[in-house]
Order: sequence, then structure tokens, then C-alpha cells
Amino acid sequence: MTKPKILISDQMDPRAEQIFRERGCDVDVITGKTPEELKAMIGQYDGLAIRSSTKVTKEILDAATNLKVIGRAGIGVDNVDIPAASVKGIVVMNTPFGNSITTAEHAIALMFALARQIPEANAQTQAGLWPKNGFMGVEVTGKTLGLIGAGNIGSIVASRALGLRMKVVAYDPFLTPERAIEMGVEKADLDTLLAKADFITLHTPLTDQTRNILSRENLAKTKPGVRIINCARGGLIDEEALKDALDSGHVAGAALDVFVKEPAKESPLFGTPNFISTPHLGASTDEAQVNVAIQVAEQLSDYLINGGVTNALNMPSLSAEEAPKLKPYMALAEKLGSLVGQLTTGSIARISIHTEGAAAELNAKPIIAAVLAGFLRCQSDTVNMVNAPFLAKERGMEVREVKTEKEGDYHTLVRVSVRTDQGERSVAGTLFGNAEPRLVELFGIKVEAELEGHMMYIVNEDAPGFIGRVGTLLGENGLNIGTFNLGRREAGGEAVLLLSLDSAVPASVLEQARTLPGVKRVMALAF
Repeated sequence: MTKPKILISDQMDPRAEQIFRERGCDVDVITGKTPEELKAMIGQYDGLAIRSSTKVTKEILDAATNLKVIGRAGIGVDNVDIPAASVKGIVVMNTPFGNSITTAEHAIALMFALARQIPEANAQTQAGLWPKNGFMGVEVTGKTLGLIGAGNIGSIVASRALGLRMKVVAYDPFLTPERAIEMGVEKADLDTLLAKADFITLHTPLTDQTRNILSRENLAKTKPGVRIINCARGGLIDEEALKDALDSGHVAGAALDVFVKEPAKESPLFGTPNFISTPHLGASTDEAQVNVAIQVAEQLSDYLINGGVTNALNMPSLSAEEAPKLKPYMALAEKLGSLVGQLTTGSIARISIHTEGAAAELNAKPIIAAVLAGFLRCQSDTVNMVNAPFLAKERGMEVREVKTEKEGDYHTLVRVSVRTDQGERSVAGTLFGNAEPRLVELFGIKVEAELEGHMMYIVNEDAPGFIGRVGTLLGENGLNIGTFNLGRREAGGEAVLLLSLDSAVPASVLEQARTLPGVKRVMALAF
């Protein structure tokens, strides 16, 4: 087996390189390259480990002919073109937990710095002014902290604030009432939070929905004297509007660790009274940098060596422990998807994946992605589990998941059904010995077959002598039969014949087969 080859293109703790090597990967640490230089070298690598400096653009991805996975040592992936990576079938991962505590602590530190005007008091004291009566701060005890974003980092900030005897109001569309109770916070809509909060801290990604969430309009809705902290992403706050709110005194103070443009060499906020800035230091602790380096190395090597997928942003997660158990199911799912894709004509409105028995107890998302990959590969040879869900959505396909934990005829079963303009069709398969994928049903007809290599599919009227005629036709054309799999709805009714062959079936042989008495449909299949 060829060793996976990794490029570390940004400065990273040396433990990342060490982990890659210990796990059997070849690693190059080459930092500071221009986009053109990176584009010229990226084609030889299976994995790319980055921080924030490397910009993984569509142009670089187009040159990444062997790239399978990108790992960001940190949370934000603004520097990766995720849609372009998805289309190319490249997994994009981040490490969302390695610097969570560090970022949360920085937000709390900035909150205290605002409350007690520490940076300006320090500057004046060191200038020899001793301004003891010039600074009147506020306590945080008993104040209300408005949390915009209650995910991993936001929840840590909430716990620290509660420890400081603050009240916490949280706005997050994904925050459930149960989770809010568990966190000890009040769940609220954005307008309620803006009206109640003495301090506001942001912990949400930058998306089309969150861009300028603190707009000029929303800043006007805040409580007079509010203090605002942003350690999440630049672009969440309208910086011009924030400056005006500081100048007017409506906002008593603001502390930003992130800016719309970084490095922030200039900003309308610079020099504004009661404004504190830091140069994107949220994750800048020794502990955080070690943690994210270790995590990105473990995640990339798990994927390239074992197939484990952790913290991926464009495909379902699949732990290294799950991967061995799920791999045979994914192989079965991909074959079933491929079979139904090759046999189905007409537009597809809906595809359903039904797991039954033991299969229903598993993580279904990788199984669904495998079905879609097999199905769509009939249309493009660049489809894989990463880009298949993206392409299915792009084509307007409805994807349904159904689970039945009770066993049926088989201990474990995966069924793939499609709804076309010609009606509903389905295929089903199981695992023999929990390892070997096997087809067990084809369009309502019981038939057992291994889906491997070159195959021939025939639908015919069940009549004596038909099998002999097919065998003679193939023999006369020098085609050797590997396996012969039969099924029928009823005696004398519609029958299905699946043949595995040692070589591909020529078009001329398919035409001859269509002329045999009783033949309704003939197709060549490939797996």
C-alpha cells in the first residue's frame, strides 16, 4: 500500500508532523508559498494541512489532482472554497474543539477589559498620569450577558459567565429549549436579547444569515450603555455603524478580536474612545496551538488510512471505530445505488434509502452518501461520497431515509427505491457473513447475486429453453459466464437473469440477445 502524502503548508506545532509520520504518512512541511507555487506542487499530495494563511481557492483545487482531504487546524474555514472542494470530492475538515476554551477565555478577558477600561488605564498610568479618578468601571456581577451563538464556544462562555453570577440570554436558531435549560440560559429571539443585554458577545460562524447581524438597525435596538465583544468572525458587525454608536455613547464600549479585513492595518474603529482591539488572538495560546495541530494530524491520517471522517464540513462523520463496521455496508449501498442507477431510465424525482434489522442500528448518513455516489456515478465518473449529496441536491432530487429496526427475511437489509416518471422501483441487498454484499431483490423479484465486474441483465418471459438459448449465444461470441443468477415473479411470468461475465459485453451481442424469443429488455452492467 502506497503511503499517503501530506503537505503542511502553514506554520504548525511540530507534533502534527510527528503524528503523521508515526501513522505511516509521508509529510512535507513547506510554508510561505505563493498561490502559484502552491498550485504547482499540490498535485502530488493526498492531504493538505493548513491554518489561516493558506488560501485554498478553486484554482488550487483544480490543480489538486490527487487531493482527498483538507484539514484546517482551527475552526474557521473562510480560506477554503468548500463548494469547489465538494464538487471535486475533497473532504474539508476543521478542528472545532481544540481552541474552544482559549477563545472563550479571550472573550471573557475582553469583557473584563471593557468593564474596567484596563487598556486605556494602563496606557495613561505608564505615561505617568496616574489617572485614579479618571476611570469608573462597572461590575459584571448581576449584569445580563447576551450570547449570539450558543454552540461549543458560546456554551463555554455561558458557563464562565454564570460562574461570575451573570444572567445569560442566548439567541441561536439551533438552540433547543431543553439545551437552554441544560446550559442554564434563557433562550430568546434576537430583538429580546438586544433590548436586555448589558454585554453582548458573538460566537457564530459568518454566513449569509449572520453577516452584519449587528447592523446599524440592530445596534440601535440595543440597550443604551451596552458593551460588545466579538471573538468569532469579522463581518458579523457593521464596523462603521459600531463606530457611530461608540461616538454617540449609545454603545459604552466594544472589543474586537476579528475584523472584516485581516490583517487589519486600518479600521474606522481605530482610535475611537472606549474601543479595544486585539489581532485575532482568540486561539493564541500554547495549549490551543498544540491541540489543533494534534487534532488535524489525527483526523487527516484517520481518513487517509482508516476511512474515518471527523469534523467534516461537507460529508457525514464516520469515526475510525465505526469505519470497519460500516465499510461493508457502504460497499453494499454503493453497489445498490449503482445498480438502480444503471437500470433506471427517465428523470428521478425521489430516492429513498431504507435500512432494516442490524443496518437500522448504524449511522445511516455514510450509507446514504454511498448510495448516492453509486447512483450518480452512472452520470459522472468524478462522483464520490463527498460530492454526491451536493450533486443530488443540485439536481433537485429528494432524498429520504427510512429505518425499520425489526428484522424481516434477513438479519440486515438495505433497500434503495427510486420514484421516476414511470413509477416506483427498488432493489435490496444484504451482507452474507456480515461482510459480503449480496443482491437479494430486484424490482420486486427475489434474486440472489454478487454485483461484481461485467454483468448482463435480461428481463424475459419465463419459458423452457430460454437459458439454453442465452448460453449458446454467449458461447458463440466467446463470452465466458462466471455466475448465473435467476429469479421470477411466478411460473410462466416475468423472469430476470443476471449473468456475470469475464469480459465486457459487446453492443453486437446485446443486439443479438434482444432478438431472442421472449426477451423484453437487455442491458450490460458494470461494477
